[in-house]
Amino acid sequence: MKFAHLADVHIGGWHDPKLSVLGLEAFEKTIDICIKENTAFVLIAGDLFNTALPSIDSLKDVARLLRRLKRNNISVYVVPGSHDFSPSGKSMIDVLEKAGLLVNVMKIKNNKLIFTKDKTGIKITGILGLRAGLEKEYFKTLDFSDLEKENGFKIFIFHCPVSEYKPKDLEKVNSPSINSFPRNFDYYAGGHVHYLFNVEYGNGILSYPGPLFPNNFKELEELKEGSFNLIEIKDDKIINFNRVPIKIIDSKTYFFNADGKTPLQLEREILYEIKDFEDRIILIRIEGKLVNGKASDINFKDLFNNFKEAYAVLKNTNKLTSEEFQDINIDENI
Repeated sequence: MKFAHLADVHIGGWHDPKLSVLGLEAFEKTIDICIKENTAFVLIAGDLFNTALPSIDSLKDVARLLRRLKRNNISVYVVPGSHDFSPSGKSMIDVLEKAGLLVNVMKIKNNKLIFTKDKTGIKITGILGLRAGLEKEYFKTLDFSDLEKENGFKIFIFHCPVSEYKPKDLEKVNSPSINSFPRNFDYYAGGHVHYLFNVEYGNGILSYPGPLFPNNFKELEELKEGSFNLIEIKDDKIINFNRVPIKIIDSKTYFFNADGKTPLQLEREILYEIKDFEDRIILIRIEGKLVNGKASDINFKDLFNNFKEAYAVLKNTNKLTSEEFQDINIDENI
């Protein structure tokens, strides 16, 4: 028996409509694979949507794809993520659950999480993700003792970093300790942290599958593609664990060092270096200090017109400075 674990789908996440379409294509390709692999169910560890109130078109597209899973007798179990959830408590996850297309497994009774039981007999529960790491309070206050005592294959879905396993760029983010997680589970399905990570915890596995499609410039640079986990179990034991890459389109990064150069020199270098860009996402990262002028003097609009055959062209100039402007001192006594 197989099940799939995906997270951070972020439907509608890109402002550029062409890139937003790729996120939906990644979700559709994942569903195709799940159907082909005869998965029993799919776990979504938060952030199915990029906002609690997505567009009607996004909602219709997701509902259409979830119906395909339902027609193939594949159940979908989720927890809302920090993007799915709103301060009012309203979410499109609720709408999809009422339509019978998925099940939100965060169910609490008398301060205790309770299990949702799949048709296979596997037991699933979880805790949603909130802004600013506020889900940490659930880990502190909920009573997990009954869950820990139950037998059978058990899955815990969560949408937050874990203090002991945070990457460096999330070190200051508020998060629960692994010691506050329920024990004696076989699989811990993580989301929110957009990186690939697996670790043994107790007798089980804790895993982040990464985003289903890169959600920003840095992720396109580093990950280049999305992914999800496909897990096979037999006799209540995991016998196969696979990361399934989701490749939608090629991307290529070009790095340019601006040190000692003028905006015009950089423009010429970019035009000379970037080749073979047809139907690709081109990422242009520029760092360093211009000898004169400023970043806005680089005519990106005209530059990008030379790459019309590219699927999309994105730039990152966050670390581009100018010697001319950096040397200006302000007299605080004026």
